[in-house]
Amino acid sequence: MIIILLILSVLIGVFLGKFFGDREKFAKNLLIVSAGFLITICLNEVFPEVYSGEHHNIGLWVIGGVLLQMLLENLTKGFEHGHFHDHSEGKNILPVALMVGLFIHAFLEGIPLANEDVILSPYLTGILVHNIPISFILGAFLVKNKKFSASAFLIISIFALASPLGLLLGKYFNPNLEVYFLALVGGIFLHISSVIIFESNKNHNVDWKKIGFVTLGVLLAMTSHLFHNH
Repeated sequence: MIIILLILSVLIGVFLGKFFGDREKFAKNLLIVSAGFLITICLNEVFPEVYSGEHHNIGLWVIGGVLLQMLLENLTKGFEHGHFHDHSEGKNILPVALMVGLFIHAFLEGIPLANEDVILSPYLTGILVHNIPISFILGAFLVKNKKFSASAFLIISIFALASPLGLLLGKYFNPNLEVYFLALVGGIFLHISSVIIFESNKNHNVDWKKIGFVTLGVLLAMTSHLFHNH
């Protein structure tokens, strides 16, 4: 069931991107809501779990996740943050680089789900909410004349299967290592959500609309948190 949800979240985002990809503001707003959701999940769920045990140098894994995401952005050119307006012309990003960067990102997210037995746990919900706007941008980027090429289908398939593959491979790892992968992904989430939320406006004015969307994401995450705890 978890694998199905992971694949569905990508497909929903891709097809939204196919039909509404020209609405850049809509994509940006989706990203901002997901960033508010993601950072709340990190602070309320991921980090408390990561730091609850006496794991040796666990904080270094969180920092490692932040640094890894910075490296991956050399491949994706900020796709995760909504920096896609110039990519559609193919000048700043190669499909292979995009595919590799997104695959590694999504693959690592799937590993901590290896022993997850709760449907729609806060961590899983965070991934699903995070997948939709990224897949929206991916769909908007890959569609040409309202159609997907064979290479576009390949990239979408690879991205959709990345997290499920991480989940399946994670079942062969020592369960004691799971918390380290969770810390790594927590660092990735923290970096992505922080960049989206704190990205400066042109005139550095207070953006009440952005604050509203971030708050909406926080409230949705808190609702998921409360639902999970009950």
